[in-house]
Amino acid sequence: MTSSPLAPVAPHLRRARVGVALIFFTNGIVLGGFAPRVPEIRATLGISYGTLGVAMAMWSIGALALGLFAAALIRRFGSGKVATLTMLASAGAMLAAGVAPNVWLFGAALFLVGVTDAWVDVAQNAHGLQVQKLYKRSILNAFHGLWSIGAVTGGLIGGLFAGLGWAVPWQFALSLVIVIIVNLVAYPMLLKKDVAGEGDVDEAAAESAVPQHTPLRKIPVRTWGVLLALTIIAIGGGWAEDAAATWSASYMQDQLLAGAGLAAFAFIAMQGCQFVGRMLGDGMVDRWGQRAVARFGGMLVALGMGLALAFPSPWGTIAGFGAAGFGVATLIPGAMHAADEIPGLREGTGLTILSWLLRLAFLMSPPVVGWIADATSLRVGLSLVPVFGVLVVLLAGVMAPRKARRTEVSTS
Repeated sequence: MTSSPLAPVAPHLRRARVGVALIFFTNGIVLGGFAPRVPEIRATLGISYGTLGVAMAMWSIGALALGLFAAALIRRFGSGKVATLTMLASAGAMLAAGVAPNVWLFGAALFLVGVTDAWVDVAQNAHGLQVQKLYKRSILNAFHGLWSIGAVTGGLIGGLFAGLGWAVPWQFALSLVIVIIVNLVAYPMLLKKDVAGEGDVDEAAAESAVPQHTPLRKIPVRTWGVLLALTIIAIGGGWAEDAAATWSASYMQDQLLAGAGLAAFAFIAMQGCQFVGRMLGDGMVDRWGQRAVARFGGMLVALGMGLALAFPSPWGTIAGFGAAGFGVATLIPGAMHAADEIPGLREGTGLTILSWLLRLAFLMSPPVVGWIADATSLRVGLSLVPVFGVLVVLLAGVMAPRKARRTEVSTS
């Protein structure tokens, strides 16, 4: 990403950027609308925190079990088509979760949400990375920023419906309608698979999502160590996001005695501040480097959530989740970018491995926090968030731009 940000950009690339941003936006709406309704869903199903955590884990089980099929789908149909169609399927599966009459069907629906969400995630990031390559500057954080503002929008809708006492299925049906309309608008804007002359052939996007099967015996241990550290950094961001999505409303209502409307604002603060961080993230990374930005973000997570949990109050918790949201804003996009450029791994291999391991962490997060909450309290379960903030601070050195540094040395 060395060209000037003032360099002219072709109109078809600008349209593609908008199209990818719209897909990220609708992906955020689906998750954002779910988070404020978790306490009501748990009460309706009559289940404990631990059982809820196991049911929520079905989301990640689905992603882990079938998520890697995204590569084959992208090769066959193109990342744009996969991203838009599976986004519709994901919203439909979420509606099925909202109408589920028991925990078994709820878990089965979340399994389908996980499968389709994993396909959306790989496809939209693959397409976004291809657009970023053609832009020749960093724009990936902005895509994830649109995901955050979509999550804020979904959270506001969910908080409004919850505050008014409107049923969960009606809200999820509205979300499905929004997803359908926006993705129908987005799809024609995306890079076309059959346009070879303008440098936007979609096979390159698919390539960034497909492991290249580098022989394991030829990959140095140090390379695996770097990838592991990047994965932990990404997990730190994902764990904080999952804490807000799965547990923030329950913590606010059950332990801080906040109303349903106010309880939604912990998640909204998280995603709203994450949106701001991602909108500013590309500029911050270009100016200070991903390593410094990640280290500062880890400090915000550790201090913000640590203080909020040490001195519990509704507004303090909202502020703590907000600080964590800004802190983790660039962690997952930055880790993905760094993993995709690790020397010794072919392009796409590091990204796919990191994404798969990140899904594994999402599988562990809900049941682990749920079991801790049942054994002690939800406040104790949420204490893992600042712990991950500390780990990010300690491991942020691996975010250094290794390939860029090597190129500069070789050309000097």
